[in-house]
Amino acid sequence: MGLRFEATLKSRNFEVALELAPGETLAVLGPNGAGKSTLLSIIAGLLRPDSGSATIGERTLFDLASTRSTWVAPHDRGTALLAQEPLLFPHLSVLENVAFGPRSTGTPVAEARSVARQWLASTDTGALESRRPGELSGGQAQRVAVARALAAGPDLLLLDEPMAALDIHAAPLMRRLLKHVLAGRSAIIITHDVLDALMLAERVIVMEDGRITEAGATREVLNRPRSRFAAGLSGLNLLTGTARTEGIDTRYGLVSGTPEGTVSPGVPAAAAFHPSAVSVYLDPPHGSPRNMLRATITDLEPHGDAIRVRAGDLAADITPAALADLGLAPGMRAFFVLKATAVTIYST
Repeated sequence: MGLRFEATLKSRNFEVALELAPGETLAVLGPNGAGKSTLLSIIAGLLRPDSGSATIGERTLFDLASTRSTWVAPHDRGTALLAQEPLLFPHLSVLENVAFGPRSTGTPVAEARSVARQWLASTDTGALESRRPGELSGGQAQRVAVARALAAGPDLLLLDEPMAALDIHAAPLMRRLLKHVLAGRSAIIITHDVLDALMLAERVIVMEDGRITEAGATREVLNRPRSRFAAGLSGLNLLTGTARTEGIDTRYGLVSGTPEGTVSPGVPAAAAFHPSAVSVYLDPPHGSPRNMLRATITDLEPHGDAIRVRAGDLAADITPAALADLGLAPGMRAFFVLKATAVTIYST
């Protein structure tokens, strides 16, 4: 079943409208405080907006625009919310935790346990059914929480950073599990990890300050970002400005590159390029490089085997040896140089 949602909540500066197709997984990206968890809380019925409406299929979750408001209780919405922490009932076994959803809708005990065992098997936790939550590792507990959410038979699964509390060993296992169980299922997942979005979601939205600032197919948004947040997730430099015949007029000067599609002079446009494509010089280099941008260095930070040199919106990855030779430090002016062939230009 698909989702249609629109809501405003003035106290949180929240105003969002979106649609989710049946069987689609949507990733929600954005900085802390952008309104991502507010979105899930309103859909789940844990937070009441000032206005708006939402439907799953033909069923109304809430409608506050009509003269006679409708507000369906959380347990009657057909949604399941999986948070960062598993939140399993500590006094129940794993089996009874997972059977809780079916039991709460009146399913007989034997049938509810049968459904629970099916989902425990699907999440590779069947051998844990007799344990209590306190006897589980973090990864095991989160997989059981997934089984519990799915055993309730939700029409829409809501996941609020389900990998955030997992260690580096448990997170990949959870990611593979979610890829399996979300196939063909309507779901919304909040994440800060670009890998989650790429692996799990057909479409993404970027939220900033309670609004959707970017939306589209996952790879399109991450490969051709239009917001600085999405560009940061993708590891790209993103310079915005006005298109000219020779390139884009940015705050750092004219940037030339390869246009993607039609980019007419005078329209808002963006230039995207990898930090690894940028060289840093203290003096103008010999020759006539197409892109030579002068900026003040603001930060130097380790980035894998390289050093990332930041200058406002610009970033360049150089070797530690190059850093030592140049003697770079915050506050210094430098030239950031890159080939036009390394730059993609597109209208925004």
